[in-house]
Amino acid sequence: MASSSSTYRSSSSSDGGNPSGSVVAVDDRKRKRMLSNRESARRSRMRKQKHVDDLTAQINQLSNDNRQILTSLNVTTQLYMKIQAENSILTAQMSELSTRLESLNEIVDLVTSTTNVGGGIDQIDGCGFDDRTVGINCDGYYDDMMSGVNLWGGSVYSNQPIMANDMMNMY
Repeated sequence: MASSSSTYRSSSSSDGGNPSGSVVAVDDRKRKRMLSNRESARRSRMRKQKHVDDLTAQINQLSNDNRQILTSLNVTTQLYMKIQAENSILTAQMSELSTRLESLNEIVDLVTSTTNVGGGIDQIDGCGFDDRTVGINCDGYYDDMMSGVNLWGGSVYSNQPIMANDMMNMY
């Protein structure tokens, strides 16, 4: 403002003391400056509004992306839990099958050792039974190793289904 007042003084002194012409020039400059400031403020508001609109659009896009990621995460978590349950069932079945295999290997060892009669195996009553395969039951009679064998097709236990425990499905 100091420059405008000094301009006013210099113009008034050059005009020969006629202040009305210089006042009009100052008013015109003030009006132009006000219009320029208004236009600049309008452009600034428009830029600000555009920035706010861009940020709002970005928020909407990120919210959609976040929603899709959460959906994908939920699906993946459910699939993981299903696979984990199947893995638990398979682990239980493997354990059961390993136990059965060990039992079958013991039976095979017993059968092969009883066919080797006279090879240094202790016998009971000279009948050719290995004393490890024959026991005395509660009635005082001998139990033979054939008690667990089905005469029509092998072991009684060979056709038993493998069932997983219901507790495994909880996890």
